[in-house]
Amino acid sequence: MIYLFIAIMLFIAELIYFRLADYFNIIDQPNKRSSHTQLTLRGGGIIFLIGAWSHAVFFGINYSWFMLGLSAIALISFIDDIRSVPNRVRIVIHFIAMLLMFWQWGIIVDQPWWVILAALIICTGTINAYNFMDGINGITGGYSLAILMPLLLVNQQSVFVSESLLITIILSVAIFCFFNFRNKAKCFAGDVGAVSIAYIVLFVLGLLIVKTGDLWYFVFFAVYGVDSVLTIIHRLILRENIFKAHRKHAYQLMANELKISHIRVSGFYSILQLCISLCAIYLPINPWWYLCVVIIGLCIAYVCFKRKYYALHEEYLAKLEK
Repeated sequence: MIYLFIAIMLFIAELIYFRLADYFNIIDQPNKRSSHTQLTLRGGGIIFLIGAWSHAVFFGINYSWFMLGLSAIALISFIDDIRSVPNRVRIVIHFIAMLLMFWQWGIIVDQPWWVILAALIICTGTINAYNFMDGINGITGGYSLAILMPLLLVNQQSVFVSESLLITIILSVAIFCFFNFRNKAKCFAGDVGAVSIAYIVLFVLGLLIVKTGDLWYFVFFAVYGVDSVLTIIHRLILRENIFKAHRKHAYQLMANELKISHIRVSGFYSILQLCISLCAIYLPINPWWYLCVVIIGLCIAYVCFKRKYYALHEEYLAKLEK
């Protein structure tokens, strides 16, 4: 019953936010790099932060440093949704939030400085890559569920995080999907949503890795990881500024150049990641071999897809220059 009450409360909170966003004109305006064409409310992903704090209210603050870091990174991201925040300010807050997460993980004292520095760079990059992947309806919510649900299954086998936290976050993501995972989205996650859920997912996955020492659990991020890393490499080859908006991700080519509906593309990414994660949990196979097979397979699929369809994107860019 308590989860039902939380779900109802989160649903109402999202509706209240819609009224506030509409009143204060917090909207996403399409531009030539966008994959949508209509004005849409931005920042609906604030429900992920509300969900985390709802858990704290009903179950207690079990992870105080994590909550502090999440609140800080969500706040700066929400401000950035409303008005532009200088990159240096945003990066500093991200680094501080990551260090708070590391403190919650318990690795600050135990690990040498170079491990902390490497983790800081990798985790901050992961957060921003997760944000960059938020470009079409449903992809952030659907993909997050595809990670969180297998993590819940693993947690039921061997507890590494509060189950109530996982369930509450899953509820908040499911409610967000109700408004976003549709052809005509009621709202977008915004930076506050994409960054917040990335921080939450990374925190939970990190707890699992710290407890088990098994880095192969990064397979739960495989689809996003391959798309993000190979797209960055592709843009570096093209000598582009990798921090500027673009439409070169594989999912963007599917949605824009190939005209596949956002829902189908998001569903494909989510189901693919869910299947990969479930196989990692249940298949009687060496997990490191499995990780290698998955990464190699996804890389081959990405390269073949880009070789076949990237010319369509070049045609789109040529039209923009005219």
